[in-house]
Order: sequence, then C-alpha cells, then structure tokens
Amino acid sequence: MLISLLAAGGLVTGGVLSAVPDGEPAADLITTYDAETKARAAALAGPAPITDPGAMALATAAGTGRLDGHGHVHNDPRTKNAISRSGEATAHPDPTTPAQRQASRARVASQRTLAEPRLVKVPLRSKRRAVPESRYAMAGGCYDLGGRPTTFQATGLGSYLLYATDRTFLAASGTDGATFAANPSDAADWTVRRAGRGRFTFTLADGRSLRRASGGFATTSGAASPIALRLTEGCTAFPEVETNVSGRPFGGVTPFQEVRGYVDPHVHGQTHEFLGGRVICSPPFHRYGAAAALVDCPDHQVADGRGALLEDVLAEKTPGTGHDPVGWPTFSYWPNPHSLTHQQVYYKWLERSWRAGLRIHTSLLTENNVLCAIYPLKKNSCDDRDAVRLQAGDMRAMQDYIDAQYGGPGRGWYRIVGDPFEARKVINEGKLAVIMGMETSVPLGCNVQLGRPTCTEEQMLEELAQVRALGVSQMELTNKFDNAFTGVAGDAGTTGTLTNAANFLNTGSFLRMQTCPSTDAPGVEDRLQSPNRGDLPSPPGDQLPDQDAIFGAIWKLFGDTGIQPGPIYPAGPHCNQLGFSPLGEKLLDAMIDQKILFDPDHMSVAGRTAALDYMEQQQAAGRPVGVVSSHSWSTPDAYPRIYRLGGFVAPYAGDSIGFVDKWRQHLGWSDPRFYFGFGFGSDMNGFGAQGDPRGADAADPVTYPFTGLGGVTISQQRSGERVYDINTDGVAHYGLYADWVEDAEHVAGADGPALADDLSRGAEAYLQTWERAWGVAPDSCRNPGLRRSVQAFTRLAAPGTRTRELMRRVGQPWQRLGREFTYCARTSGKERVLMTVRLSGAGTVQVVRRA
Repeated sequence: MLISLLAAGGLVTGGVLSAVPDGEPAADLITTYDAETKARAAALAGPAPITDPGAMALATAAGTGRLDGHGHVHNDPRTKNAISRSGEATAHPDPTTPAQRQASRARVASQRTLAEPRLVKVPLRSKRRAVPESRYAMAGGCYDLGGRPTTFQATGLGSYLLYATDRTFLAASGTDGATFAANPSDAADWTVRRAGRGRFTFTLADGRSLRRASGGFATTSGAASPIALRLTEGCTAFPEVETNVSGRPFGGVTPFQEVRGYVDPHVHGQTHEFLGGRVICSPPFHRYGAAAALVDCPDHQVADGRGALLEDVLAEKTPGTGHDPVGWPTFSYWPNPHSLTHQQVYYKWLERSWRAGLRIHTSLLTENNVLCAIYPLKKNSCDDRDAVRLQAGDMRAMQDYIDAQYGGPGRGWYRIVGDPFEARKVINEGKLAVIMGMETSVPLGCNVQLGRPTCTEEQMLEELAQVRALGVSQMELTNKFDNAFTGVAGDAGTTGTLTNAANFLNTGSFLRMQTCPSTDAPGVEDRLQSPNRGDLPSPPGDQLPDQDAIFGAIWKLFGDTGIQPGPIYPAGPHCNQLGFSPLGEKLLDAMIDQKILFDPDHMSVAGRTAALDYMEQQQAAGRPVGVVSSHSWSTPDAYPRIYRLGGFVAPYAGDSIGFVDKWRQHLGWSDPRFYFGFGFGSDMNGFGAQGDPRGADAADPVTYPFTGLGGVTISQQRSGERVYDINTDGVAHYGLYADWVEDAEHVAGADGPALADDLSRGAEAYLQTWERAWGVAPDSCRNPGLRRSVQAFTRLAAPGTRTRELMRRVGQPWQRLGREFTYCARTSGKERVLMTVRLSGAGTVQVVRRA
C-alpha cells in the first residue's frame, strides 16, 4: 500500500510540475501578503457571507473566501485565540470561584510591587583588537588582506568567506591560481589557523592554501604560507538579514540573581528536517548566509511557484494557484503568518527577538511518521527516533554557527542549556537559554498496535536515557496519535476524520471516542469526531475551523489509502476512552528521576487527568515534579492544577487581542505558593498559524521605533529589500515577536504595564518551576510550612556554602537581588522572620543575618 501511495503522490506532484512552465513568476501569482491580509480582514469582519464579486475573487485567490455552506469562513481566529485549543465547547469552564480569581489577581499584582533585580548592559561581543588574537576573532570584522579591505564572514568555527569591497569572494581557481568569484563556494571557504601573532594561514578543504603572489594571491598544494592581518576600515558589509535593534542586551549583576526576559516554551527550530526534510523550505542558517538559506523549496521553484501544492492547500487555495517563490532578497510573499511551509525561525530573526528581550526558547524536536511516509518528497528517515537525533544534532550545529559569528566557542548568544542553574547563568550573561524539548506522536519508539505496546519498559527506559543524554529537558507524551503511554485529544472536523484514519494506520485502531461523562464540565473534552449521531447543521458563525492544517493538507494531496472512515460515533462531547497507561506512569516516574519537565498538552482528557493525578501524588509524597503547558493544548480544568503543582503555563500566542484575553483569565488561576510569570507558545514552524495584523487603522497601533525590554530601541525589521510592520504584516517571522509583545501591551490598554511586567517575569517563573523539578523546595515566605527556626536556618546556610547547595538545603529564595537572597524563618514568638543571605561574587555564602 505504501508503495502505491508514494507512486500516486509522485504522479500528482509530477503532473502539476509539468503543467506549468519555468521562468519568471506569472503576473497572476500572489506576490504580496497585503492582498491576503485585506481579504482575510474583510472575511472575518462579520458572519455574513462575502457577496461582492470582486472581494470574493480576491478572497478566493488568497484562500480566505471559502465558505462552508453557512456563510462561515474557515480561518476564523477563534481557535488560535481560545483559552484551550483542544476543547470544542464555546463556553470554557473556569473551575475557580469569583473570590478565588479576585484573590489570585491581587496576589499577582502585589508581586509586581516587589523590588526589581538590577540589570546591566552587556556587550554584544568582545572588543576587536588591532591584531586578531585567535582564529575566531575575525568574524564579521574588516581586515587588511594583502592591501585590500576584506570582510571576514564566518562560515563555521575558524572558517571564512573573504568578501571584497566589490562584493566578490576570494577563491581558488585552476591548479594554483586565485580569483575573485561572484558567488561563495567550497573554493572560497577558507579554514584559518593562527601561525604567530597577527599571522594566519588560509586552507581549503581540498588541501590547497593561499599564498601571496606578485600583484595579489595564488594557491599552493604545499605548506601554507602565513599572511599578516590587521584591523582596517572601508569594507563592504556582507548581505544578511538585519536585527534593527540598537542598544546592548541586558544581563544581571551576578550569575545567580533573579532574571528578567520573555519565554517561548514551544517553537520548532529544526522542522526543516521534519516529515522527511522536504516540507519546510530552507534551513534556519546556512554557511553562506541568508542568500543561500532563504530560498523556496525546489518543487515550488520548478513550476514557477505553482508546484507548491502543500502550501496552496494549507492556505486553502486551489492546488496550483501558486505564489511568488522568491525569498531573499525581495520576500514579496513569504514569510507571512499563514505561509506554513516556509522557514520563519531563521537565526537572524531569532536573534532579533533575543536582542528585544527573549531569554528562554524551547526548541522542540518533532516528527510524524505517518505523514512522513505519505508525503512523496523526502530525504530523511521517517522514524521518530532518527528525526529526534538528527534535529538535536542540527541544534548543536546551529549553536556552533552562531558562536562562529560572535568570535569563537561559547561566545555566541544561543546557548543550549541542560539545567535551570546553567540557564540562569546564561540569562544573566545577557544570552538566550535554549532548552531542547520533544514532541512526537510515537515518543521513544513506543507505539501501540491493536492495544499492545510495541516496546518494553526496559526499551523505553533506555530510549529515555538516550534522549536525556542528547539534551532533552522538556517533553510531551504524544502529538497526534494514541501510543503506548496515553490516548490523544484528536482533531475535529475534516482534519479529525483524516487524523483518525492515520491513527488507524499507525496503531491498527480508530480513536475510541465516546460521549463524555455527564459529570465533566463543558469544555473538559477531547476533539469532536465525525461522523457522529449528534451531527447537525451549525448556525452561521458557530463552527470552529480545522486548526492543524498540515494533516488535512498532506492527506488531501497524497493520503488516499483506501481505509474506510472511522466508525459512526455517539453524539458529542467526545472523550477518548484511552487514558493513561501503566507504561505511561512508568515513563512519568522515570522523567521525574531524569528531571525532565512534563508537558501534558495533546493528551486525551482521561490521559491528562490521570497523569496530573499521578504528579500530584508524587508531589505529596515529597518527590520533585515539573509541569509545563506550552501552547494551549490542555483543557481549562487542567490549568489551575498545573499552577498548584508549581507549574508554568504559556498559552498559544495567536493574535495579540486573543492573547490579552487569555492572560487576563490565567491571572485568576495562579497559586499563592509560587512566583508568577507569563509566557507565550508561538508554535512557529509547527504549522500553527501566527498572529494576524490588527491593521494600520486599528486603535493605538505600534509606532516605530519603540523601546523594548531592557531599554533597547526597536525599529522596523528589514530582511533584504523587505521592511516589516507588525500593524500590517502581523507575525510574519520570529523576529516580529518583539513587535507582537509591544502590540499586545497596546491592546491591553490600561493593563499594558501589568502585562509587560508579567511577561518580563516569565523567564524567572519558568526557571523556578524547573528548579523545583531538580529537587529545590519552594520558597519559605510563600510556604509557611517550610520555615525553619532562625537557628536551624543559620546552621544550614553556613558560610562557604555554594548557591546551588544553599538552595538544596533551604529551598528557593523569596527574592534574589544581586548578591543577596531573602528567605523566611520563624522564632517561638514570630512566624515570619526575614533572613538575608549575603553571597560572594562567586556565589558562596558570606554572611547570614536577620533582615
């Protein structure tokens, strides 16, 4: 069956590719996102169908005019802006009382009044010396090379393109010659080694090395000749995406103090390798820069932009509609918030978000073996485990590449971290703490076939140890299918029908959906499956759209497997009868031991409820637990439980308007025992639609330049010839999350400063959740039962104790300001005695005293 699927897919692809000639993009291709934005805004303005023929034609061309028979437009924003992406009810339950919500909001407001940690400006990189001190120091600099001002553009650690003022590259030619070539290549990619103070050798991968010759340069296959370098002026800048952020990044005055910064715990930084490696166009970096990286997929280009079948279907366009395939330098069509097959997390866009205040970024390793097998274009294995290892390696390679741009190993701003203590140090250095996460449908190779797991407990534990060794610190137990650990929430609508069929292919069983128990509150449910006995025509505007478009798009193009549709289900609401398995419990047990943060998103209601029950039991027994809900794929009943576990919640970012509403609702769920901060889960490069623009005429638009977190100045982002504006472009790429945060603060109105405070505290809140997963007890000021006597506290916090050991002994500080930690103790006559621990610059206890 699979062979026939691939053959069919290839025929479809080949037919479209051959039907359209090569050459310049045709005039009727969609070339700007402006047309789509206007059509989308018109379509979403009200429930009435589009009646104007001209508007309907534009909307249809842009994929925004498709109606479902009820006057409803399918890319309705409500799903991405809902408090839960996994529930079907329009009225979501809030399990807390009005009094509890009011008290919660008051507690969060009081936290905002606490003393702020002192932040300092840190240099972007070390100051350049007149003579480079190492083979890495020349990166991005202008040096005299044989009398020519030359830009040293790093291609890796210690390797460079030598970029001349006339925009050519010094390259080897012939047997022993050298020339200035128009384009970079292996013949122009020089590995540099130090040969004495200010003197360096230049060698190619084939062994040839650069030497001085009369009038210029030549090459030799013999011993490399040292060449002197000295800093100069007059170079031409290498063409690259700009950050358009001025001012130094902020860090802390000590490595161990409280941090500030934004958190995105759900990004897919390496999905150019996903689904076989031919779905997301272009990688997040390339040795030769943006011009080499930010190009469209080969199948898109061959057919003059009309071979992009998957892009068209994802945008709800007729396959073959096409788009302008040119990326760098014009970017006339992509990236945009709804172009889901194009790279949106290029490293320079990520750098802009870091410069603007992002400090924690979880990059999720991901795969879907069924869709990978069905999609006909691929270069990588479809096994989830292979994909995880490949993408983890790519993350390390990206770290090395960014290090190369900033002057050598460890000097870059992108730092993969393995524990909260390392992350805190990195953030206080002013850099981005990158956390490796995992989100696959068949994690650790543990599928379920006809109700039986395909792995043993021993195999599962071995695989878990391996991914932990790779660096995975945050993990979901499923994505789209039932597996050996848990049932899945499923998808609704036509996408749900297709996902169900894929679940059958993967597990041998359709989803076991039944009507939810009457005791469940509205919204505490999984995704409604079709067909079901409760299917009735919906009133206009009452139906939520499909949201995981990748599934429907690939299946529509290539997934005619001949499998009959799933069973006729009972009336909704639906709950998957497959919950949390005994093997899943053993996995959670092992994750606690391995200190891996558990993300319950995408699990069935039954599975998530049982998993949270288990985590609560373990916490009550004194075991450290860490829970993070990263992108609104949990139901509302779960969020207060996650907060009570000391967990961290980051709703799906979506539109700025919807995000502000979600923030306001989450304020009522905080737990008094824990520090509160807020984040956003972008799901970028994960086929999640990004925030739409509010429009240039919207109330209180963003004006450029504006001041970002830490006092940096943020101007409009420029990529090649394209200049982006959050008001009209929305979140077209990851660099615009800086602008989206500003827009959300405008949307919040009088609450804007409070939202800004809570987002800036997100990094600290995440780190404190992670510290607790590492066995550090909550702070004793918010948890009176943890207070020790002054005498006992003083004994445990003995001089010479290092920071990490101090927290292991006496728990998390209530405040961490510079070199002082504040705790609470007690005496026989007083239940709350503030204690100050004074630390050395190296992080060891010097003095303990009453505050």
